[in-house]
Amino acid sequence: MIDQTQRYSVAWLDAVRVYLRPNVASLALLGFSSGLPYLLVFSTLTAWLRDSAVDLSTIGFFAWVGLFYSLKFVWAPWVDRFRVPLLSRALGHRRSWMALSQIAVGVSLILLSQTEPNDTRWIAALACLTAFFSATQDIVIDAYRIESAEQSNQAAMSAMYILGYRAALLVSGAGALLIADVGSWSLAYLSCGLLMSIGLLTTCLVKEPPRNETDPNQRLTAPERDATTQYVRFGEMATRLFVAPITSFFQVYGRVAWAILALVALYRLSDIVMGVMANPFYLDKGYTKSEIAGIAKGLGFGMSIFGAFLGGVLVMRFSVLKTMLLGALLVALTNLLFAFLAQIAPSLTLLALVISLDNLSGGVAATSFVAYLSGLTQREFTATQYALFSSLMTLPGKFISGFSGIAVSALGYFQFFVGSALLGIPAILLTIWAIRQANGLGSIETASTKRDPLGP
Repeated sequence: MIDQTQRYSVAWLDAVRVYLRPNVASLALLGFSSGLPYLLVFSTLTAWLRDSAVDLSTIGFFAWVGLFYSLKFVWAPWVDRFRVPLLSRALGHRRSWMALSQIAVGVSLILLSQTEPNDTRWIAALACLTAFFSATQDIVIDAYRIESAEQSNQAAMSAMYILGYRAALLVSGAGALLIADVGSWSLAYLSCGLLMSIGLLTTCLVKEPPRNETDPNQRLTAPERDATTQYVRFGEMATRLFVAPITSFFQVYGRVAWAILALVALYRLSDIVMGVMANPFYLDKGYTKSEIAGIAKGLGFGMSIFGAFLGGVLVMRFSVLKTMLLGALLVALTNLLFAFLAQIAPSLTLLALVISLDNLSGGVAATSFVAYLSGLTQREFTATQYALFSSLMTLPGKFISGFSGIAVSALGYFQFFVGSALLGIPAILLTIWAIRQANGLGSIETASTKRDPLGP
């Protein structure tokens, strides 16, 4: 009995010690660097513009900056294939791309801090530049995370990355609003630009991960390879990266594949469209930036974490699809609560309640949906298929949200929030369909595995 207790104690200690390994702990700092720019070109940027009296129609179009995150799979093969001149010799392939993207993000944010809010064209250009290099950084850090640790440590690597990413969202959300309230927006963006040095310093200190030179997806730069061979190999790489994952998906899921893709594309539509106008709504209702930072960012951050945990528990208890249905219903209902807020006098208590429910429902929906997307992927195409699914997940919402400012200007906040709630109906109906199909269709055989046609 004593020996068994000792073995359990050693096992728990080993599980904790994995987080102290340098390559695992470094992921928290790299995750911070990855998450820092996101809100600065999204909700924090819309708050700055609205606080500077930029019209809502113009603010709405800034949502399209986020399309870079949805389209990053397009240039990912080039990041994986080509070396960065000069930097690659000093840092290695992965670290050179990380350093380049981190420097570019930091410089873009510093330049953004020096712009005038009425110069929306220059702000848009710098925001796009920031988003492009931020998405590029995400590509490289994901590759670094996978390559720098064995499979048994991937969960710990992911956990540390998410921890750093969430902390960065708090800094670039609530932190930036607080700095803007006591100082200026210029100081807020300048501070965040300088904080990118955390990621750059980490990149310089970590080790370059080993690479499999026999992998057909590696870059082709050996001098002995002639041009014809390189073109053939590049064609093979492009086919493996883009064509095979798509054709394999349709072969596995057959006649329900298009319905699954519709569910992927529409599930987060309501949430994304509403989110663009959240900060302008708070400011237009008369809440201060400090109040928004404390409630919308601080309390909201905590409730989103709790919602994510609750979503995981519900998935284990009731299944992925049933939890997705609950999440879709809650997201639509909380959008109606924002419509209620638009009709009443400002109330910090009610604002805190609605924001808490909104973030809780968002956490439940996000956790179950990520589990659903993960279950859709095939083992041989996990990274590529997940990147394609995640892009499809955000593209419709990012595109439609670009017109959200026009909708608010023409209809008002009440009608806008009601409309965003109605956008959740297709997701609810498709999830109900998926539940019925999963209960009735059973599973289908593939060449390598037996898989439910509706996913998990």
